[in-house]
Amino acid sequence: MEIGVYTFGDVGIDPVTGRRISPAERLRNLVEEIVLADQVGLDVFGLGEHHRPDYAVSAPPVALAAAATQTNHVRLTSAVTVLSSDDPVRVFQQFATLDNLSRGRAEIMAGRGSFIESFPLFGYDLDDYDTLFAEKLQLLMQLNENERISWPGGQHTPPIADRGVYPRPYQDKLPIWIAVGGTPQSVVRAGMLNLPLALAIIGGEPARFAPLFDLYRQAGERAGHDPAGLKTSINVHGFVADTTQDAADTFYAPQAEVMNRIGRERGWPPTSRAHFDAARGPRGALFVGSPAEVTDKILAAYEIFRFDRFLIQMAIGVLDHAKLMKAIELLGTKVAPEVRKAIGSARETA
Repeated sequence: MEIGVYTFGDVGIDPVTGRRISPAERLRNLVEEIVLADQVGLDVFGLGEHHRPDYAVSAPPVALAAAATQTNHVRLTSAVTVLSSDDPVRVFQQFATLDNLSRGRAEIMAGRGSFIESFPLFGYDLDDYDTLFAEKLQLLMQLNENERISWPGGQHTPPIADRGVYPRPYQDKLPIWIAVGGTPQSVVRAGMLNLPLALAIIGGEPARFAPLFDLYRQAGERAGHDPAGLKTSINVHGFVADTTQDAADTFYAPQAEVMNRIGRERGWPPTSRAHFDAARGPRGALFVGSPAEVTDKILAAYEIFRFDRFLIQMAIGVLDHAKLMKAIELLGTKVAPEVRKAIGSARETA
């Protein structure tokens, strides 16, 4: 079981103190968070790519590289790379560079993204949303397999005639995960391509997503892949503090500000503390509470999904840096050891 953290690097006004957090401050704090995650034994740290004024991270491999030489063990991944609006050759080169800096700890989590700003920014048509991702994923996978590549070109990519692509990764190959938000076609594609699957569960009852993991494994087996090699992750929202009340009170205001702001763009109804408290209940999607409560909820989710990796986004909105550092420390020193111990014992019994 791998346990880690991901974030988008939120900037703006702290809803509690009213203080503005700049990109410069958020990025410096971000490096400290990655270093701490490494020190307390977490397995993964992920950064999401966004092109909006409320996030500081538009180039995840650059920000991850700032922490690569200050860390030793934690894996460094995007969460996600919006592959549809990027150049697969440059994505591969950037993460191969990160992989060399980190001595083999870089990963790519490729997805289509939950925001659309990158498409007009880089000159792509949203009508090509699906075909852009499928074609560029195929090219990225070939770049990962071969030092020299011949690519016939496609609807969205130019041909490449027997060219070398450098640097090569420190690892034999870069791990490439497929990140999905619940689309069955995306789940099937990941299984057929034998790529690990990361499923975002940020609302509703987590158990209702379980059939997607079944569908993924069935697609992989039908394509002839070893079921043991089909790795899965759930990516969730949550927060850890010494007490349940501290966790809920710290996390609610920034999270509600973000959900209401995005909700106004997308037509969602406004959230409330009552909605929030229900969502952090036993059957809700939020993993918010004391170390013991978050541990229990991870183990309950594991019984449903049997995932290989658990990633939690604890900085949704502008959140106090000291409290976030404490949450990372608790996740690494209190939650992760108990989860690993329990799952290890369960596997031995099985």
